[in-house]
Amino acid sequence: MKKKVAMIQMDVTYGDPKVNFNRVGKWVMDAVQVGAEIIVLPELWDTGYDLDRFDVLADKDAKATIEFLGDLARELNVAIVGGSAAEQDGEDMKNTMLVVDEEGNLVHKYSKLHLFQLMDEHLHLTSGEDYPDFKLAGIDSAGFICYDIRFPEWMRKSAVNGAKVMYVVAQWPKQRIDHWCTLLQARAIENQCYIVACNRVGADPDNEFGGMSMVVDPWGNIVTEGGDDEKIVLADIELDKVDDIRSQISIFQDRKAEWY
Repeated sequence: MKKKVAMIQMDVTYGDPKVNFNRVGKWVMDAVQVGAEIIVLPELWDTGYDLDRFDVLADKDAKATIEFLGDLARELNVAIVGGSAAEQDGEDMKNTMLVVDEEGNLVHKYSKLHLFQLMDEHLHLTSGEDYPDFKLAGIDSAGFICYDIRFPEWMRKSAVNGAKVMYVVAQWPKQRIDHWCTLLQARAIENQCYIVACNRVGADPDNEFGGMSMVVDPWGNIVTEGGDDEKIVLADIELDKVDDIRSQISIFQDRKAEWY
């Protein structure tokens, strides 16, 4: 099975969901026109890291965001890994990934587990209590948000559960972009799966972001990468390659889970 994925490597207007919703709608339409079957957005594409105003900006239960992504997906007949968005869940503020299928149905919701203290997430947000695994376009998949990729044991859990594609969405700063590239390749190699990673570009008042959205195959080869400017990053993923590589080096059969 082959699927064409598109990562929307976009700038994000700080603290202005209305502008960002409009821009995402246009980007998604453009991605469909170049053949995308699965579209991936970056982390916090709706608000950016305007954490001080999350209590004002966050979407209650992510209702409006889910409706927006669902309508887009249904109208354009495309699956969307909706990056992540600012969500108000009761009294809690969360950084939440939303995934919709081509019929506009919400198939997955995951709030970021690992909060990044260097960008003050722990002061403003609540960790999620969701698992990252889901099925999209008939593919066993999992979704992770930015800092999550520094926790290999979290991602390995999804690989053991059968994930063949891991989606990563981020606002990864430019000064550590070499870590981003290396970690993504490592996660692909050790889990023998595709990594489809979408990072934003541009800047906010405190950070500059590095782009380099990429697809990494199960052997660790970079299939495509996006540089550091706004663009749609396209790639084909060939799911048969996952089974082929997993049959060559049997890490899932050979691991000693009782020891670690």
